[in-house]
Amino acid sequence: MAALHHPDTADIELVDVLAALGHPVRLRIARALASGQERFCGEVVPDVPKSSMTHHWRTLRESGVIRQRRDGRRLYITLRRADLEARFPGLLDTVLAEPARAAHR
Repeated sequence: MAALHHPDTADIELVDVLAALGHPVRLRIARALASGQERFCGEVVPDVPKSSMTHHWRTLRESGVIRQRRDGRRLYITLRRADLEARFPGLLDTVLAEPARAAHR
């Protein structure tokens, strides 16, 4: 299996992060990972077809939003909260909190 590419923290670009989180499924994934707990890829959004998830995982990983690691045949993911906070302070909390603010308008 090929190694998974994760950008270094310094190489994470705002435009890539925003593009990745601009898709509803990927935003849902980020929200599901907001607790910081590592999760098995198959359990994060079980109602989304597996055939489309490979693209979403790659987009999130290559933009620097998530980190994936292999354990046998399984992939586990975590949100790169500390890296994103170091690059763009407050951005992740703002993006993940948006529905709560919209509900109070």
